[in-house]
Amino acid sequence: MPVRKANAQWQGDLKSGKGDMKLQSGAYEGQFSFKTRFEEGNGTNPEELVGAAHAGCFSMQFSAMLAEAGHTPDSIQTEAKVHFSIDGTPTIEKIELITRGRVPGMDEAEFKKTAEEAKKACPVSRLYTGAEIVLDAALDS
Repeated sequence: MPVRKANAQWQGDLKSGKGDMKLQSGAYEGQFSFKTRFEEGNGTNPEELVGAAHAGCFSMQFSAMLAEAGHTPDSIQTEAKVHFSIDGTPTIEKIELITRGRVPGMDEAEFKKTAEEAKKACPVSRLYTGAEIVLDAALDS
């Protein structure tokens, strides 16, 4: 099985330091800092990248399961809202997955049932079992 890599470098202390993150593929390289993680600043943060990974993984898993059930989707759009608490020990407390899909011939109940199954099967969801993962699924017309 493939091993995927990402790298991060940090320089300095927490508040005044800075860092860079990059993906092995070269698809992303960018800066992060205290401001981008705990306030508002230019750059990214680990939680934003966690959200991107989760939204992408879930969308692929969901699409695969829909197609296996005979309903190949026209599109699946997923947003991941990563809730990051900084009271005490910083913790990712919850991830909300908001997914919308265009799936010809599928009804809302079957869409939601398959979405719940995909949430449980998604490798990134399984990785993040320490955080509550909330799903909001709906068909687009």
